[in-house]
Amino acid sequence: MHDPSPMENSDVFGSSSAPLTWHDFLERMRHPSAADFVKAIKSFIVSFLNNAPDAERDSKAVQEFLGNMEAAFRAHPLWAGSTEEELESASEGMEKYVMTKLFARVFASIPEDVKADEQLNEKMALIQQFVRPENLDIKPTYQNETSWLLAQKELQKINMYKAPRDKLVCILNCCKVINNLLLNVSLASNEDHPGADEFLPVLIYVTVKANPPQLHSNLAYIQRFRLQTRLAGEAAYFFTNMLSVESFITNINAKSLSMDDLEFEKNMESAQALLSGLCESSDNFYGQTNQNFDLATKAESEDHAATHPHPHGESSETKSDMSEELYGKNDAALDKVPSIADPENKGAALLLKEEEAKQIFVDFPYLYSEAGDLMVGDIDDLLNNYRQLVIKYVCLARGLGVAIQYPSLLSTQVRKFEQSESEAPKDSEIRKEAYPKNGMQRDSGFNLENTKSQKQEEEAAEQD
Repeated sequence: MHDPSPMENSDVFGSSSAPLTWHDFLERMRHPSAADFVKAIKSFIVSFLNNAPDAERDSKAVQEFLGNMEAAFRAHPLWAGSTEEELESASEGMEKYVMTKLFARVFASIPEDVKADEQLNEKMALIQQFVRPENLDIKPTYQNETSWLLAQKELQKINMYKAPRDKLVCILNCCKVINNLLLNVSLASNEDHPGADEFLPVLIYVTVKANPPQLHSNLAYIQRFRLQTRLAGEAAYFFTNMLSVESFITNINAKSLSMDDLEFEKNMESAQALLSGLCESSDNFYGQTNQNFDLATKAESEDHAATHPHPHGESSETKSDMSEELYGKNDAALDKVPSIADPENKGAALLLKEEEAKQIFVDFPYLYSEAGDLMVGDIDDLLNNYRQLVIKYVCLARGLGVAIQYPSLLSTQVRKFEQSESEAPKDSEIRKEAYPKNGMQRDSGFNLENTKSQKQEEEAAEQD
């Protein structure tokens, strides 16, 4: 007998799903009558940071403090006449503020958590090389890996946020996408509503494929520091499912994947060999990046010297030796080198034949991002990625002996980007198009709206 669908009730968070009035919370904290609150908060944070990490003690201290503050809000004149939702919003603001201040001290700060993260990450990296939906007994009618990429994307955002509530939303968004996809399929095929027997295997598969960073530490962080009165109802249901997923992956074996022991061991060894080879190739590449960049720069200098002779003169022998070092003795060989488009086209043809081609692109964090998904903190990552891409491209072009195509249309592209930004749909409209049409609830503007100004809120808390 199937469990009832976890999505049959529309409100995942109960009454606490009202939009957070974060700035309202900060404004009230600046009111003179809130001086006692401010003093208590600062005192708690200073006292907390003076203690060495201890998971059980830290969790108890935070839960007790947040609970006391919530009770104090209700009795304070600043919130006199406030609705229940406004009071809960203030409590959420308090949790966000305090945990943003304590994040660096409590997240992945215990050796056991760090070790568990590494082991879980390695296990998922291996398993994702060979696991298939049928290994988890997912019915063919429910298999839709293309749509599951949406769920993976939501889960992979979990490290973008610091507040326990915001991290929890990433998990719930992932679960909602999965459950709505299952629900749509069941409705289309006139089957019973999918229950835990259908939901959990898909969540396991999506999690393995997503391999979200520091999964164990994120789950432990939510469990320890999300206000317990808020971790209830359907939020607790979905979160418990994610805890089950962690346990399943940690203890995974041949039987878990409907394989015999020999096949499982063979797959694990092949995956290990593949990943070891990729890591070795990556290490070699990055170890030579600076050297290649120097060679490319050196080649450009030599080209300049050829057209602009040194005032003191430079022997043709010296120039010839440099050219041979960079390009080889046979200049005619350069004419036989293919263009950059040739290996690019070859690679594209190979990708089309690979079953896991889409997974390759999922591992690049910004490829599927919309402009509205990006945060201020993403700029450094994007610039670093751009620099690496340019260096790789220049080295490849030099290695092939072909001309470098400079982005001369950059200014035009910038103007087009600015124009598209001004005409871009609102965040809610983008997400409405991205997710299934049937049954995707917004939950009073909270669920599936996690990216909206969260970074700015955290930065405001840190600076306050």
